[in-house]
Amino acid sequence: MIDKITVNPTIHFGKPCVAGTRITVQNVLELLNEGLSFEEIIRDYYPDLNVEDIRACLQYAIALVTAEEIHLTAASA
Repeated sequence: MIDKITVNPTIHFGKPCVAGTRITVQNVLELLNEGLSFEEIIRDYYPDLNVEDIRACLQYAIALVTAEEIHLTAASA
């Protein structure tokens, strides 16, 4: 499903987008963060998307967090 997300340096400065659209993953995640349902996002904002596209945005975000390296340092007292 993550193949539904593409990165093209000529579209939105290379931000990840839903394949075949100019809709960024960030825009979809921001709408989800505001509490909108998948159906509301499709109906009110992006009728070109489907539920699988929105799920792919979530999977993309999860993959980024999973791959993130975290470097912890000791807190000074």
